[in-house]
Order: sequence, then structure tokens, then C-alpha cells
Amino acid sequence: MVRVLLALDDDIPQARAQTNAIKDIVEPAGSAEVYILHVFGDNPEGASVQQVEAVREARERLESDKVDVHLLEASGSPSDEILRFADEYDVDQICVGGRKRSPAGKALFGSVTQDIILGTHRPVLVCGSAAEDEE
Repeated sequence: MVRVLLALDDDIPQARAQTNAIKDIVEPAGSAEVYILHVFGDNPEGASVQQVEAVREARERLESDKVDVHLLEASGSPSDEILRFADEYDVDQICVGGRKRSPAGKALFGSVTQDIILGTHRPVLVCGSAAEDEE
């Protein structure tokens, strides 16, 4: 069984790309547990992970393929929380979304993806956004 931490934000096309990539991993493995994590930067209203449309869609897509899905949520630094949950659930792989940024943009604003890649010994799958025909 393969265990994957799927870190999602609010970007639905990004979530579709990540879900498609997870399906490619799950199929040859035969069985999988996917932990879908959404990290709220600031959550004064107390929103739940189940209220995030990208999370709901990813869950439905994976469950339709008979993947065992668990929803997780946190507040704070996305990279810190993703790494913490990866360790806590001892996942085999972390799946994150990548964004196009210039080198200067990465240096000025940091990169969650870069922090995750450098902060773990686990394999990290970085996915771009899905094209409209990949839905």
C-alpha cells in the first residue's frame, strides 16, 4: 500500500492536476491511502477543510477510484505543516502544486514547494495545473 500526502490550496485546476498524478501512482500500487491536507493561512471564521471546493473535488475524484481518503487541516505555515503531517502519517510521498515564478520572485517571497523539497527525505511530486481538457 502506498501512502501519499496530497497538499492542496484553493486552486481547482491545480487540484485536478495533482489528483490525476495521484491516480497514476495509485493504479500500479494496487491500493493507497491519500491524506488530503489544506493549510489555512488565516482562518478567523473557523472554516473547515470540507468547505474548500478543491478539496471536495479531489476527494470525490479519488474516492471514485476506490482510494482510501482522509481529510486533514491545519493553520499556519504551509511548508511547516505539510512537513509535520508527512512525518506524523509516515507517508511514502508528498504531492504539491507548483507555481510559475521568476527566480527573483522565489528569492523575495520564498517558495513553499522549495521549502518542502529541501525539508524532507521523502519523494516530492510537484504538479502543474491541469489543462481544461484534462478535467
